[in-house]
Amino acid sequence: MGLSPKSETGLVRALGVWGLAASVINITIGGGIFRAPGAPEVSGRLGVAAPLSYIICAIAMAFVVVCFAEAGGRIASSGGPYAYVERAFGPAAGFAVGWMLWITGTIATGAVATIFADSVQAMSPAFGGTGIRVSLIVLMFVIVASINVRGVTFGARLNLISTVVKLVPLALLIVLGLFAMKAENLVWPGMPTAPDLTRSSIVLLFIFAGIESAMVPSGEVRDPARTVPRAVLIALAVITVVYILIHLAAQGVLGASLAGNAAPLAALATVVMGPAGGVIVGLAVVLSTFGYLSGMTLAIPRALFAFARDGVLPKAFASVHPKFHTPWIAIITQTVLALLLAVTSSWEKLVVLANISVLIVYFGCALAAWKLRRDNVVDEGAAGAARIPGSAIAAPMAVVVIIVLLTSVKKEEWIASGITIIVGIILYAASPAGWLRRAPRGEAA
Repeated sequence: MGLSPKSETGLVRALGVWGLAASVINITIGGGIFRAPGAPEVSGRLGVAAPLSYIICAIAMAFVVVCFAEAGGRIASSGGPYAYVERAFGPAAGFAVGWMLWITGTIATGAVATIFADSVQAMSPAFGGTGIRVSLIVLMFVIVASINVRGVTFGARLNLISTVVKLVPLALLIVLGLFAMKAENLVWPGMPTAPDLTRSSIVLLFIFAGIESAMVPSGEVRDPARTVPRAVLIALAVITVVYILIHLAAQGVLGASLAGNAAPLAALATVVMGPAGGVIVGLAVVLSTFGYLSGMTLAIPRALFAFARDGVLPKAFASVHPKFHTPWIAIITQTVLALLLAVTSSWEKLVVLANISVLIVYFGCALAAWKLRRDNVVDEGAAGAARIPGSAIAAPMAVVVIIVLLTSVKKEEWIASGITIIVGIILYAASPAGWLRRAPRGEAA
């Protein structure tokens, strides 16, 4: 888990403000926005007041973003929150963040797989039924796993294509939907309760997550102290506006039928563009989610590979296919785990679990930024702390907001998340770098 900037002297600092902002937008606007407006925990709880939860998420993410910017300007190494936390609190804490990032990615993959199945079923009655739904999910995972076991090139290209496919229909729906809205569907019902707002916000946080992945190449950013804060704040502003406009268009056109709709944007497209529009958006969702799942199956198993390489998991997970040169056991294991989550849980349940994991990551990053600032840590090669007005209070504010959001988590969700945390602790404790074996770090391959 070496974090010395000198170990990364071969990296080129080529990412500027707009390049990094585009990366954040690309990663963040995924398949979730095609499902989120119709979620019962969002529209069902808040109705027309749902945009308030988008704003709460944006404010929460703004504090988190400043923490990323603060730490990113001080730490020259790549790795994002993993690097920040390890530098601030040591390798055990760094592993904990890496573990929770892997948990987040695994659950998110399962959640987006449910969107894929919902979208296919919404396109035709022929795809209805639980058995067909499970078959669709299994077939999709078999395909993306096969693609990624055979090599990274096609998977990477598919992820790039899906980015274009998802953004074009979103822009079209915003334009057409805003012109087709009905005033009676936007009547303000009154201020929602705090518990409803926090619960809705912790569901919507799923579609704002992604910054932690975009920040991983921080060792390749030009002038991090300037570039990181500007890029992520620009990206956050763009993402928030897009999400609110999409939700307003869906609410204004669909009205009461929005809540509980498993394919709300396809329904919106059907109203504003006719049956062909619904099919077009349905296909866009299918292609976008498929591309996302392929990209996640490309990226997330590498964490299992790295854990095995470092001795935390059995060495079998670090096996490389002799012909395709890919971590095939890690890919297959990752696929099976995500598949099980997708066929046994709903989108809402999975996104809350994913958000608990990512909030723990954000919490760790906020504390790391706080400590790095207090200790005035600045790596050789780093430009220094981000120059943002009010950044001194960002970390404590992020901690407070995260704790408030976590108050809406239910008992059974805490139990499920607690189990994953305990598994990670046991794995690390039993590893060569862990507490049980007390072996010197770096002893195991």
